[in-house]
Amino acid sequence: MASLLLQPLLSNRFSSPALLFPPKPHHIPSLTSPRFISYNKKSLPFRPLTVSFALTESDSPKSLNPNPQPLLQEIADSFVLPADYFAQLPQDLRLDLNDAAFDLSNGAVLDECGQELGQILLNLSRAWELGDTSTSLTLAGKLPLLEGSLTNNAKSALGRRLVAAGRRFQSMGQYGQGELQRIAKAMMTTGKLLSALPVSTPTDEQPEEESRMLKFGDLQVELTSDKANIGAAIGFVFGILSWQLSQGIQSIPESSLQYANDNALLLAKSLRGALLAICYSSTVLSAFTSVGLVLLGTQLKSKEK
Repeated sequence: MASLLLQPLLSNRFSSPALLFPPKPHHIPSLTSPRFISYNKKSLPFRPLTVSFALTESDSPKSLNPNPQPLLQEIADSFVLPADYFAQLPQDLRLDLNDAAFDLSNGAVLDECGQELGQILLNLSRAWELGDTSTSLTLAGKLPLLEGSLTNNAKSALGRRLVAAGRRFQSMGQYGQGELQRIAKAMMTTGKLLSALPVSTPTDEQPEEESRMLKFGDLQVELTSDKANIGAAIGFVFGILSWQLSQGIQSIPESSLQYANDNALLLAKSLRGALLAICYSSTVLSAFTSVGLVLLGTQLKSKEK
């Protein structure tokens, strides 16, 4: 009987092991536990790695040397103008356009910008002087194509010339639909970017001396001491010829002039006086020119030494 009473109790007790072995409470690690401290020590080095990566990205060559090709294309697009736009400008704006052409191609443009780019700038300035709008558009469209083959020195020289010419366009003010100001903005923005590029200066080569240039249309003549002396000799010979011609005309007496009427005689005397004035003035100018060229040749020779 006792065994029958104990059997259900034992079966109930062993059928619920949760009562015999209660579950352990969840362990929550504290901030000072060794596991938490070791985890923090392993995770700390990731932060300085991220900072160094950000600095490396900001100092990349692309951010320091932006691509100027889109800006050169913007210059080319700014020359999309109505037909004969430059030719129809007022006289004062045409003078400013000629000044811009001078600033764009002044000096040793072929040496500073290279043969190909320098020739484009010379032709572009010539198109501005002639008021040729279509040729200006064609030549400006070649600038973005040359960007990849230019050195930093050529780009910097091009930038300085663009800034100088852009200021001339800016001084023209508002005209038409603002085309001139759009050209000025594009040229000055691109010029400032290009002129800020680092320029390499060779140390083993001596700096080239500045040469004086005389420009007669498309012809450019470099002034040297020998050329100045040759010019002085030519001026001296021309002065002698002018003087001899004036003496020959003056040696003809007026009494020997015989014409049909008094009007013809009066006309002959006036022509004789005009020829004498031209010959004497040519003699004086030739003398001054010869003296000036001799002094210039002496100065240039002293600089060459």
